Amino acid sequence: MNVSSQGLLGLLDTFLGGAFSKASIFALGIMPYISASIAIQLLTMALPYFQKMQKEGESGRKKLNQITRVLTIVVTLVQGTAYLNTTVPDEALLVSRSMFTISSVFVLTAGTMFCMWLGERITDKGIGNGISMLIMIGIVSRFPGAIYKEFVSRGSGQILLFVLEIVALYFVIMGAVMLTQAVRRIPIQYAKQVVGNRVMGGQRQYLPLKLNAAGVMPIIFAQALMFIPSLGASYFAEKSDFASNVATIFANYTTWQYNLLFAVLIIVFTFFYTAISVNPQQIADDMKRGGGFIPGVKPGQQTSEYISSVLDRITFPGALMLAVVATLPAFASLLGISTDFAHFFGGTSLLIMVGVVLDTLQQVESYLLMRRYEGLMKSGRVKGRTESVAI
Repeated sequence: MNVSSQGLLGLLDTFLGGAFSKASIFALGIMPYISASIAIQLLTMALPYFQKMQKEGESGRKKLNQITRVLTIVVTLVQGTAYLNTTVPDEALLVSRSMFTISSVFVLTAGTMFCMWLGERITDKGIGNGISMLIMIGIVSRFPGAIYKEFVSRGSGQILLFVLEIVALYFVIMGAVMLTQAVRRIPIQYAKQVVGNRVMGGQRQYLPLKLNAAGVMPIIFAQALMFIPSLGASYFAEKSDFASNVATIFANYTTWQYNLLFAVLIIVFTFFYTAISVNPQQIADDMKRGGGFIPGVKPGQQTSEYISSVLDRITFPGALMLAVVATLPAFASLLGISTDFAHFFGGTSLLIMVGVVLDTLQQVESYLLMRRYEGLMKSGRVKGRTESVAI
C-alpha cells in the first residue's frame, strides 16, 4: 500500500514506525488513544463538568481515564472503518467487503487496545510515560534504516558530506533540546507565617513558564490541516489552471508556499494551545491562597495580567522557533538529503524523541535520588536532567 511520506497519513505512518503503510494488525497503533486523550483534554478546558471531574483528585482521574478508554474504542471503530475502505482495494479481498471490514475493524481495535494496555503498564510499572515511549520507539525504529539508506546513497565518494549531515543533525538536536527545556523564571516571594513557635514560609521560589508550552501539538494540528488546500483545489483543477497550480504547489511539502502556510498555522496554533493550557488567572489565585506574590506586583488581577504579558512575550519567539524546527525537513530535502533521513532534522519526530528522552532522564534521576543510588554513578548526575535553560 502506498502512503504519502507527507501529510496526515505520513504523520501517522511516522508515529507508528511504518505499521500504517503495511496495513498490519497494529496499523492504527496508539493514535486513536492519543486522539481521544486530546479530545478529553480540550473538554476539561471547555466544559465545567469535566473541569469539576479533573479537580476531584484520584477518583476524578480514574473517571477521566475510563471515559478516555471508551472514547478510544469509538475513535478506533471510526478510524478503522475509514482506513480499511480507503486503503485496501477490492481486488485484494478474498471475502465480501462487509465481512472483511467487520472482522478487520475488530482486529484493528484489539491491536489498539493492546497498545493502550501496554502503554499503561509501562507507566505503572516502569519509568516514564508508556504511551509517549511507544510513539518514540515507533519513530526511532526507522532511524537505523534511514541513516543506512542515506549512507548508501552518498556512496564512498561523498563520505565527508555524510559526516557533515551527521554534525548538522547533532546541532539541530541540541537546538530542539534548548527549545524544549527553555523557561522564563518569574520570582515568587512567600510571606512569613507564624505557626505555633515556628516561622513558616519566607523563602523565594520561581514560577517556570516554558518557552514552548504547547509542545508538539501545534505541529500536529497544522499538519492535519495542510491537506485541505491541495484537496480543495483538486476539485477545480480541471476547470481552472490556477486551481491546478495550487493543488500542485501544496502537494509538494518543499515549496515555499507550503512551508509559509505551515509556519503561519503553527504560530497560530501555538498561541491558541498555550492560551487554553496555561491559565494565568488560576495561577494568580493559587499563589494568593498560598501566600505568595511576585515582588513589585500586587496579588490578584495585576499578577494575572503580569503573567499574561510575560507569557505573550515568550510565546511568540517560541512559536517562531517551533515553526523553524517544523520546516527544517523541507530544507533538508532541498539540500539533497533523502526523505526518510530528512524527517529526523525536525518536525514532530525530532520533538517527540527529544521530549520523551528528557522526560525519561528526569524520572530516572528522580528515582535514583529517592532511592539514594546517585552516589553509585561515576558522573554523579544524570545529564539532561531536571535543569532547564533560563531565558
